[in-house]
Amino acid sequence: MTFRMRILHCLGSLDPTGGGLPKIAARLAAAQAALGHDVHLLLYRRPGAQDAIDRELGAIPGAARLKTTYLPEASRWEGWTASEARRALRPLIAGFDFLHLHDLWLPLSKVAALAAREADVPYTILLNGMLDPWSLAQKRWKKKLGLSLLGYRKMLDRAAFLHAGNDDEVRLIRPLELKAKPIVIPNGVFIEELTPLPPPGSFSKRHPHIGSRPFILFLSRLHYKKGLDYLADAFAIVARRLAGVMLVVAGPDGGAEADFRRRVETLGVADRVVVCGPVWGDDRLAAMADAACMCLPSHQEGFSLAITEAMGCGLPVVVSEGCHYPEVAEVGAGFVLPLDAQAFASALIRVMEDPELRQSMGRAGRELVLSRFTWPIVAERTLAAYERHRRVALASRADTNVVASRVP
Repeated sequence: MTFRMRILHCLGSLDPTGGGLPKIAARLAAAQAALGHDVHLLLYRRPGAQDAIDRELGAIPGAARLKTTYLPEASRWEGWTASEARRALRPLIAGFDFLHLHDLWLPLSKVAALAAREADVPYTILLNGMLDPWSLAQKRWKKKLGLSLLGYRKMLDRAAFLHAGNDDEVRLIRPLELKAKPIVIPNGVFIEELTPLPPPGSFSKRHPHIGSRPFILFLSRLHYKKGLDYLADAFAIVARRLAGVMLVVAGPDGGAEADFRRRVETLGVADRVVVCGPVWGDDRLAAMADAACMCLPSHQEGFSLAITEAMGCGLPVVVSEGCHYPEVAEVGAGFVLPLDAQAFASALIRVMEDPELRQSMGRAGRELVLSRFTWPIVAERTLAAYERHRRVALASRADTNVVASRVP
């Protein structure tokens, strides 16, 4: 592609405690900028998180090329209406060739989409599993109201295309009969962020309770949807079978930490579990470098960065069907299982007991990530989709102008 595109990515915040969305938006934007495009980020200022945001951006390859526009910190009223954002967007949006929205249910996304339509700028929306039936069942009436009366269906229908993370997502949104067509573009990793890995033992030394014992790693927000109840039950079975194995739970509390701690206490395995809070940068890499395998028994995921990063680091992964990551099983990088504690326990025991299996799975996962799931590859795919739909929009606009010029 020779055309230098002007691209605007819009999201609520780059605060790394916000889970996958900030990581996806920043890295996709940086990868596009590294390919020579003019890429901007538009988001609300988050004063208490600015140092963490700056550190996160500073570690992303190519992020120095990004231009960032901060809206003032959102008040409660702004959070509901995005009225200040709409005023800022109207003169801004016309300077771009394409708009990429990263949070479906955010009022900022809705007003940005409206401003784009008014300026004839095509846009897409990253679904990230937000229209998955499991996701729609959470706060069901609020989301039903949003789709039917608050304009979110119109926002979806009038998108140039819908950015889906995997084939399952396309299948699962079909009953909604949305007018915009989905295009599958996965997430990725920057290999530069995963290499070199910290020296073996770095993470374990920071957590003396682990010692030299092998551990299973959970790396995500501690949120109900991540299946922490299944993880606790599965690990209790593993702990009875494998006396030396630990479980490390790493990630910011999303509301489920207290319940998880109570559960492992009740199950009698609390002394075998380390809950270490969020890990960023080198600490995150050190955790993956020292782990024997990674486990994520989620009810639902869009396209998990944690799984992709783990495989990029050569870790075998044991994940749920709700992660919608069939490639794990297809290439032999781990196990994809129904949400059942016994099934997870059996798979984890098999992985932990077999060093050769761990090595072969780790190699297969890393090869998968290197060949298909890096941010430069993903960026090329998004840019190709933008350009196709930009041309369609330009052709449609030209046809409209011709028809208008012929009207007496």
